Amino acid sequence: MKEEIIIAGFGGQGVLSMGKILAYSGLMEGKEVTWMPSYGPEQRGGTANVTVILSDQRISSPILNSYDAVIVLNQQSLDRFESKVKPGGVLIYDSYGIHTPPKRTDIKVYKVDATEASFEMKNAKSFNMIVLGAYLKVRPVVTIENVLKGLKKSLPERHWGLIPMNEEALKKGMSLVTT
Repeated sequence: MKEEIIIAGFGGQGVLSMGKILAYSGLMEGKEVTWMPSYGPEQRGGTANVTVILSDQRISSPILNSYDAVIVLNQQSLDRFESKVKPGGVLIYDSYGIHTPPKRTDIKVYKVDATEASFEMKNAKSFNMIVLGAYLKVRPVVTIENVLKGLKKSLPERHWGLIPMNEEALKKGMSLVTT
């Protein structure tokens, strides 16, 4: 098993955190992992993306030109990365702020209303975990149990009280996707 993923959006949407949590989750499952963030000097409001590779075998290079899964959180990222999904791959996008939806027919496309769901949960910070939950429903590359362990590893101890809310957000994201 090898899954090559890119997550892209504006800084402040939890893009890098989502990638880090996925990477830690893969480590918890004994997988080989790479995590390669990329963001502009603007951080909040600028564009950010992170490439994550999870594999049962050694990873030769973290540099990729195409991906098994692309998760985009804004129009700019959709425009940039839609063409980078491998044929037969997966594109997941949050519908909020998307004016031109994906057009490709050789990939599986999943629209997730994560922004709306985070408003329903009365917690805007749950957004990225809702998106991650949707991705894990479509591509169960790691278990929720290991995502929660990865979350605990990436959060400072003073924020561990947020883990139940994050678990709820993951499950909400899973419920938003029909496979």
